[in-house]
Amino acid sequence: RSWSLNRLAEEIIAGRRLSSREEALPLVELELEELCRGADRIRSALCGSRADLCTIVNGRGGRCGEDCKFCAQSCRYHTQAEEYPFLAEEEILAACRRDEAAGAHRFSIVTAGRSLKGEDLELALSAYRRLRRETGVKLCASHGLQTQEEFERMKAAGVDRCHINLETSRRYFPHICTTHTYQDKVDNIRRAQAAGLEVCSGGILGMGETWEDRIDMALDLAALGIGSIPLNILRPIPGTPFGDLEPIPNEEVLRAVAIFRYLDPTAWIRMAAGRGQFSGGGAELFRSGANAAITGDMLTTTGTSMAGDTAMLLALGYQL
Repeated sequence: RSWSLNRLAEEIIAGRRLSSREEALPLVELELEELCRGADRIRSALCGSRADLCTIVNGRGGRCGEDCKFCAQSCRYHTQAEEYPFLAEEEILAACRRDEAAGAHRFSIVTAGRSLKGEDLELALSAYRRLRRETGVKLCASHGLQTQEEFERMKAAGVDRCHINLETSRRYFPHICTTHTYQDKVDNIRRAQAAGLEVCSGGILGMGETWEDRIDMALDLAALGIGSIPLNILRPIPGTPFGDLEPIPNEEVLRAVAIFRYLDPTAWIRMAAGRGQFSGGGAELFRSGANAAITGDMLTTTGTSMAGDTAMLLALGYQL
């Protein structure tokens, strides 16, 4: 089996792509250490040793009308999430400058809510124009479901990447959200791409999904041509419908990360929320196929420190 896994890694490096669930499912049964080693070889051969760090600021908090069962910011659940209107431009600029000085490559404004419209959209576009003028980081936007024209305006303001998580598989999506659909997400990704934006899209591990669901999501991301795939580990938040779920074991996370590398071999596999359940920032994740991270303060869960992530990645032989 290890021999066939070695051969599979070599074939992927040479250009083979796994394009069906049936081809990918055997990876779930293979020996974990061997699987992770193969994923790391694919990462090294196809992506090199560059690591990518991005940071986010929560530009508008709480009061979201959607019913995503994992999220503290939905107005349908009673959580301790902070609620506030769109942040002042100076505050966003200060956060971006601080993160840039600490070594972030990319900065994203994230807003709670189905979409960004009207005055809040204008405030965001003004902030992006200012960030483009006054900082050197690349800009990402995460604002939910937008029109192609709105995406084009973001691009004109200096945004080059948009964040739109699929969250899970098409099959499982109705179990986590009923106020919008998986197809809404896919259509939104295509509108962003049509506007000339790169798309960052991934999902959450540990919401009760199966291995088939994880593989289906990875294959859909590959088919959509996604170049940056954030993987979050569910942190069950009291007050949400998923508040009582048991966190998934680290071994399962490592296997999922490795499988995403086999299925999306040239993408940035970006560790996001929940990485704190690994000790020391989760160095083993970056030896199992991951090569990027969301760092610093995370939305509604505690983030990891950028200095810690930088030191860890350099110690692993990555270049920043």
